[in-house]
Amino acid sequence: QVQLVESGGGLVQAGASLRLSCAASGRTFSSTAMGWFRQVPGKEREFVAAINWGGAATNYADSVKGRFTISRDNAKNTVYLQMNSLKPGDTAVYYCAARRYHGTSRYTDEYDYWGQGAQITVSS
Repeated sequence: QVQLVESGGGLVQAGASLRLSCAASGRTFSSTAMGWFRQVPGKEREFVAAINWGGAATNYADSVKGRFTISRDNAKNTVYLQMNSLKPGDTAVYYCAARRYHGTSRYTDEYDYWGQGAQITVSS
């Protein structure tokens, strides 16, 4: 079992940076791939970024590639999402997710555990 808690959300202006953190409990964190997703009201949850168990492989949505960076610190059981050059279109609730496999995935139904979400609002 893995429990996930996001932190670092907030309200920022366009062009600003934010870093989301996701703290995981459970002894199996280092063997799980992690992902970030986001959702706005009325739309499906969408993939943002993923990282494999060791941190060597990452995957990004085209909409955030070059602006967002996912990373992890297995010693701290934490995964991060560094978000730069934020745009109003990045406004959403951001969710951290874990899957019981080593490799990354872009699909919500391939993740087994989810955090409660963190609101990011980017004003123009």
